[in-house]
Amino acid sequence: MLSGIKNLIWDWNGTLLDDVDICVESINILLEKRNLPHMDVARYKELFTFPVRQYYEGIGFDFSLESYDSVAMEYMSVYLSLLPTANLFPEIIPLLQAGRQCGYQQAVLSAMEQETLNHSIMTKGIAGYFTKIVGIDNHFAAGKLENAQKILQEIEGNAAETLLIGDTIHDYEVATAIGCPCLLIGSGHQSIRRLSAIGGHVASGHEEVLQFFN
Repeated sequence: MLSGIKNLIWDWNGTLLDDVDICVESINILLEKRNLPHMDVARYKELFTFPVRQYYEGIGFDFSLESYDSVAMEYMSVYLSLLPTANLFPEIIPLLQAGRQCGYQQAVLSAMEQETLNHSIMTKGIAGYFTKIVGIDNHFAAGKLENAQKILQEIEGNAAETLLIGDTIHDYEVATAIGCPCLLIGSGHQSIRRLSAIGGHVASGHEEVLQFFN
């Protein structure tokens, strides 16, 4: 999997940061206000998708009654209040250290707003592992293809030498669009069943990813 690889592009939410629980807690607060059914983690992983607007519509939000922007900002307000309680997955430091020891350039690509992303990574003490940390300029999480192309232009090496590691079908789509190999991890925001259905490389968890370095 790592043969010929020189660069690693890591997704943040659900790949490095274990924030699934706070995402479920946040959306349930919004659902309760609208008398919509709550979700558990298993249902969330089956329904969460990009663009995020489609996810909201799929779980019952009616944007003829309220604007998508207002819902997205309400969600983000709740999420940000809970964000300090989310931790890195336990294997992340060993993974980043292994990447450094192998000589890989490492970057973060996220659909999180840039300043929030920078602060979140800094507070976790891992900013020094990355040559690039790239988020988006708003809180609407529309996607990250353009920023993936930007990272490729700025790091040494080409797409074939760059492994994108994420936890969603969108990560796979981004990697495919820019010509990068992709490794998906099944402990994030979408279920292993959904990830496996697209036919890419899927690791059951971070322990399995660490084995690639060993």
